[in-house]
Amino acid sequence: MTRVLVVRLDSDGDVLLSGPAIRAVAAGADEVVALVGPRGRQAAGLLPGVDAVAVWRCPWVDGEPQPVTREGTGEVVDALAALRVDEAVVLTSFHQSPLPTALVLRLAGVPRITAASVDYPGSLLDVRLRPGDPALDPTVDLPDDLPEAERALAIAERAGYALPPGDDGRLAVTVDDAARREAADLLAAHEVDGDYVVLHPGASVPARAWSPHRAAEGVAALTAAGHRVVVTGAPGETALTAEVAGRAGVDLGGRTGFGTLAAVLARARAVVVGNTGPAHLAAAVGVPVISLFAPVVPPERWAPYGVPRILLGDQDAPCRGTRARTCPVPGHPCLDGVRGDDVVKAVTTVVYGE
Repeated sequence: MTRVLVVRLDSDGDVLLSGPAIRAVAAGADEVVALVGPRGRQAAGLLPGVDAVAVWRCPWVDGEPQPVTREGTGEVVDALAALRVDEAVVLTSFHQSPLPTALVLRLAGVPRITAASVDYPGSLLDVRLRPGDPALDPTVDLPDDLPEAERALAIAERAGYALPPGDDGRLAVTVDDAARREAADLLAAHEVDGDYVVLHPGASVPARAWSPHRAAEGVAALTAAGHRVVVTGAPGETALTAEVAGRAGVDLGGRTGFGTLAAVLARARAVVVGNTGPAHLAAAVGVPVISLFAPVVPPERWAPYGVPRILLGDQDAPCRGTRARTCPVPGHPCLDGVRGDDVVKAVTTVVYGE
């Protein structure tokens, strides 16, 4: 019996983008354990192919890291050793090193580890992919500009796992009947039928969020164009969603768990959202996405994957490529230059092809 640990220690969106890689591993292994950070736990629970979920708040990945201590590291090593996995596939973004994680996995006794590493891994990795720019280095076997879902799948494939026949490699989640019923009840309570647009104004990283006054303008413009608009948000975003929905939109802020949110998104005609987890959740349920994309990270890697999409925002703004969490430019021009009419036009294009 082959038990494989697939490691992706970031947030929900990152974990969703690892879905095709996890399905590839699941096609060739007897059991898949997803090792994720606490911010990725919700997504891991929805991914096809995941048999068990383990959580580790990794201090060199988490956005609000805890101190690295001998005691804490020892506890993690013991917990990973108790999983008794046969191998690990470590998934990272282009700017992350897998080597600290690989060291912990080695200490936990994991006998085979696959990852992509710019740095020489020594004995930390058994299978290594070399990321970079093939035009500059002919030894590169993982181009930096791959979409994140394809990057993760390439790492899984080098470990020896391929998608099964008939799997198109797009994002996917499993939404259970209870979540579908809850979504249907919420929408029915607000007299919302299947013809609506979702606007999700929040983002886990402030630099990637449309400002509230612009998001409210988007709701008003979409409503004036004849769309019913449902505004969604996390429990900590209820003040934001109330402000953005105003009197024109339907405010579901804080009322949907992750599975229920997936069900709400799945019934929508289109989703308007920043570069954050729900953008990838919308892609995973096959809905067109209007992506308010701040260029702090590259869109070719992080834009919604595998669905019709339109990117809005100045991709040549001064913040480009900075990976900034808080906008470094006064006035947040990359996104706040996007107006409500721009969103209406984009929604019309993806929904009606006009």
